Amino acid sequence: MANDTPIALVTGADRGLGLSMVRHLARHGVDIILTYRNNLEGARAVEQELKQMGRRAHALQLDVAKVATFDGFATNLATVLKEWKAEGFNFLVNNAGVGIHAPLMETTEEQFDTLVNIHLKGTFFLTQKLVPRMVDGGRILNISTGLTRFCLPGYAAYASVKGAIEVLTRYQAVELAARGITVNTLAPGAIETDFGGGAVRDNKEVNGYIASVTALGRAGRPDDIGGVVAALLGPDTGWINAQRIEASGGMKL
Repeated sequence: MANDTPIALVTGADRGLGLSMVRHLARHGVDIILTYRNNLEGARAVEQELKQMGRRAHALQLDVAKVATFDGFATNLATVLKEWKAEGFNFLVNNAGVGIHAPLMETTEEQFDTLVNIHLKGTFFLTQKLVPRMVDGGRILNISTGLTRFCLPGYAAYASVKGAIEVLTRYQAVELAARGITVNTLAPGAIETDFGGGAVRDNKEVNGYIASVTALGRAGRPDDIGGVVAALLGPDTGWINAQRIEASGGMKL
């Protein structure tokens, strides 16, 4: 296998949207380094699935809320890249996250800090740590949410943190431009996964409501997002930079 095959690092890719992302990227000829927090069995299964597709794949443990572990993670990443005879990796998708639903007046400081540590602080410092291991001309994709544009009660803290990610994306795009690295935000709408307790997927009332306020008449599915990620990291979209791309089927227009 050629050593110049593009390599993507996708955080939180053992399930949900991350799993769909790595499947789509693999189908487009991209080798995968995926991270998981504690689902080793699931991550190994994804790794084997991608290998059966003819791709190189390696799962690495990572808790994006623990900045102190990033040095060790970067060392483990360097070991994989060396084994693959790769000078660096091409794509970073900051996808790992959690959903916390709580009314504005009932959100606790612990819940708020959890969201900040995972979605904002983790993304900021993980990217800082990994950019030196990216090749020039690489791409970074930060995952946000449709909830930064439209509002649903109970997501004030989550959406606020994701709003910060959208600002961070623009600053990263400016400061990394000298190396030809582009940085964009992908904002999914409501998707049928286990995210946030799986309400969109499992609760018929919630699913029906989402469908009723979406122009295309249904809730999103993981492959709707995986396909967009593969497109945004594809060879023909390199001139898109510092943008927020929403993939929601036209939700809350």
